[in-house]
Amino acid sequence: MQRATVAVGVGTVWTGPEAPRAVDSAALSTPAHPRHWLNAMTTADRADLNGRTLTQVRLGESVLVDEVRGDWTRIIAPRQATDQDERGYPGWLPSAQLTEFTPADDADYVVDATSIALLDEPNGDVTLPAVVLGTRLTSAGPSQRGWTPIRVPGVAEPLWGRLRDLRAADEPAPDPLTVAWRMLDVPYVWGGLSAYGIDCSGLVYVALGGGVPRDAADQYAAAAPVAKGEERAGDLYFFGRGSEPVHHVGFVVGDGRMLHACGSTGRVVCEELTAERAETLVGIGRL
Repeated sequence: MQRATVAVGVGTVWTGPEAPRAVDSAALSTPAHPRHWLNAMTTADRADLNGRTLTQVRLGESVLVDEVRGDWTRIIAPRQATDQDERGYPGWLPSAQLTEFTPADDADYVVDATSIALLDEPNGDVTLPAVVLGTRLTSAGPSQRGWTPIRVPGVAEPLWGRLRDLRAADEPAPDPLTVAWRMLDVPYVWGGLSAYGIDCSGLVYVALGGGVPRDAADQYAAAAPVAKGEERAGDLYFFGRGSEPVHHVGFVVGDGRMLHACGSTGRVVCEELTAERAETLVGIGRL
């Protein structure tokens, strides 16, 4: 099957080519401008993303090409496990946000800031905005005065990133709960995986550095069960209603609190596990 590589900082994956609205234009552009997209949406617009958006993919991520329809490509994102497709997470992306498949070299750096821009030269102009936390980057040469050249798919010349915003890819990953705390107050966006908007399972996925399923129900299935009363900070609370699949997940913080991307408040919050919320608690898990 043909492959392609994500060529924007963060690409939003949609349920179909007909799903985006006029207000979503900044998410569809190349390069994508998720900050402009977020700022353009009202609270109602963001709520209306449920059933339109699915997930997001990052710069340099390799995807499978399942179908091309006009200016759109149905992709499979192998890094994001799901029970929908054993190959990875399926959905639609504007074709212009993809470039020819670039075999992934071993990454030299991981973006350690919530978001960075890559520039045409050190202290130069922004060429590629919105390169988000957790994105894996490959060096294109030696660093200079606190800047390092980065090889970017679809771009002939290296772009430049600040070393202070990156960590070496071979360094130990930061504690997931510490990463999750950095997303406090980030707006809730259905399908989001970045500081420009994130959902509940997206927060877990980003905090754990990928390598876990994308959606809450799949995360619940993959997690090792933890007995109530034995949970510790960094474990996960899972929520559901009756026989329905798990629909929500949040990090255990301790003292009866959890850190989660909350649809009702519209952002990532830390709050007490209320009696009403506890009624839908179906399990505690550890990933």
